[in-house]
Amino acid sequence: MLALTLTADLSGVTDLLPLDTADEPFFYTFKVQCTSCRETHPSWVSISRFESSDISGSKGEANFVWRCKACKRESTANIKDAPKAYAQASPPTRQTIIEFDCRGLEFTEFQATGEWLAKGLETATKFSGIDLQEGEWFDYDEKAGEEVSIKDVRWEIRRA
Repeated sequence: MLALTLTADLSGVTDLLPLDTADEPFFYTFKVQCTSCRETHPSWVSISRFESSDISGSKGEANFVWRCKACKRESTANIKDAPKAYAQASPPTRQTIIEFDCRGLEFTEFQATGEWLAKGLETATKFSGIDLQEGEWFDYDEKAGEEVSIKDVRWEIRRA
């Protein structure tokens, strides 16, 4: 089991999570490494909890099925549950966003592509279209009359 964790400085917002619904699935984008030969795939790969592929020689399915080009082994990954919201904390704390059951592969790097959502800490104003690729985001909460931000975004993939 691997977990994607986030540590970030949230100011004026809370409950940060990816927009991940059946109508608008989020594609978690990673670098992947084979656990047999330790070869790292040169390209980024994406996995969605709403898509599944057949596993060769099996009746099973997985959210992500990958064959290593170096050793030809087939590996799989499944997303365990819906993503968990990152709650504002002071000081910022590491929190698990989503967990993966990986067989024969490891995710080594995460790329925060896609749309994220949050809500105002005091006002419950909904913020959408949040882009975390640059590692920070700034906006203005009209109801609170102050700037809101997400800064110092740090992703980590850990054993769960």
